[in-house]
Amino acid sequence: MKAIWKGQIVAESDQTITIEGNHYFPKESVKNEFLSDSDQHSTCPWKGNASYFDIKVGDEVNEAGAWYYPAPKSTAIEIVGKDFSNYIAFWRGVEVTE
Repeated sequence: MKAIWKGQIVAESDQTITIEGNHYFPKESVKNEFLSDSDQHSTCPWKGNASYFDIKVGDEVNEAGAWYYPAPKSTAIEIVGKDFSNYIAFWRGVEVTE
C-alpha cells in the first residue's frame, strides 16, 4: 500500500493493518521528513486518544492529515489482534492505494 499526497509518496508498506476501512502504516514505513506534530487530538470511544501529524510537501500543508494512537485501549488491541500504537493512518485528501 502507498499513501500519496500532492504526488509524493509519504508512506509505503505491504504490512498495513486495516481498521474500520483505514490502512494503518507501520511507523518505519512513513517518510518522517513529510510529517510534523500537530496540536490536534481526538478520542475514539473504543480505540482511545488519537494524536495527529501535519503533512508538508513543498509549500503545501495538510493540517492533521495523518493520525495515530500512541496508547490504544487494550480492548482495541484485542479486537484488532495486534498492537497498533506504532501505526499511522491518513485522510484529508491523502490517496491510499495499492
